[in-house]
Amino acid sequence: MATPVPQIIDKKIAALGDWRGETMATLRKVIHEADPEIVEELKWLGTPVFTHDGNVVLFEAFKDKVKLTFPEGASLPDPHKLFNAGLGGGKWRAIDFFEGGKVNKRALKALVKAAVAQRASKKKA
Repeated sequence: MATPVPQIIDKKIAALGDWRGETMATLRKVIHEADPEIVEELKWLGTPVFTHDGNVVLFEAFKDKVKLTFPEGASLPDPHKLFNAGLGGGKWRAIDFFEGGKVNKRALKALVKAAVAQRASKKKA
């Protein structure tokens, strides 16, 4: 029997053993608080992707940062200016978190909710 995706993500986060794992755990919690119905999947060679009527957000740890990427980020409202990476692209936008940085949980929840609402509206169209 295959290992459930949430357990694979748990292991991936635990294996980091540093601030990146803590940041990913925080981001994951905020994403689930923003949308309790969101589903965790693995795509693109094992990248954790949160889906609800399509891809909403994905995250990955790199050597010096944790990247939270919104595939439809360019069309999302970002009043708190969370997006700080991938700003030149036509669709995708990302937030890079660095060691010692803080997560604006309230603003991030609003961004996730907007992304979920956007996916739902595209599904209806």
